[in-house]
Amino acid sequence: LEEAPLKPVQDPGNILMQGYLEKRSREHSFFGSEWQKRWCVLNRRTFYYYANEKSKHPKGTFSIENYSARLAFHLRKDSRKRCCFELICPGKRTYEFTAPSPAEAEDWVDQIQFLLKDLSSLTIPYDEEDEEELYNDVDSSDSVNAASHNTTLNQDDPNIEMGEDDIYEVLPGKQPNQQ
Repeated sequence: LEEAPLKPVQDPGNILMQGYLEKRSREHSFFGSEWQKRWCVLNRRTFYYYANEKSKHPKGTFSIENYSARLAFHLRKDSRKRCCFELICPGKRTYEFTAPSPAEAEDWVDQIQFLLKDLSSLTIPYDEEDEEELYNDVDSSDSVNAASHNTTLNQDDPNIEMGEDDIYEVLPGKQPNQQ
């Protein structure tokens, strides 16, 4: 059903968060839906869940792109209700989790929200073929141009007339830079 194939986390250096969570199963038993302990791993784009910490292949994965994360106290009625959170995406499966503590639930939600914000931000791709400096308005090999950009105002000469294009305004009764 999900677009992400079931495969292990390729680069453990990209793991942003991991730990045991209880995940609500999709199948409902006679007693209602069941919570199963799962080793969960979050990298920059994908959420993986495994049977346990030593499992080589995930029981499931999904891309977190377009999901939203929020605390969800309504998921349980017992003492662990403040440890619950859910991942929601319109038109896709909702994933429901219980963390070991309310603080850990908040950490998971905060980290996922941070990632989602990062994924949705507009980034300018870097094209390695266009490495020349496009924004260098002073060509250092052109000595005439460089010299004209490096001229300084002689601040000691009170007889300098200010032109229309000068950036400093002389106030009435004041001489520029008198000490």
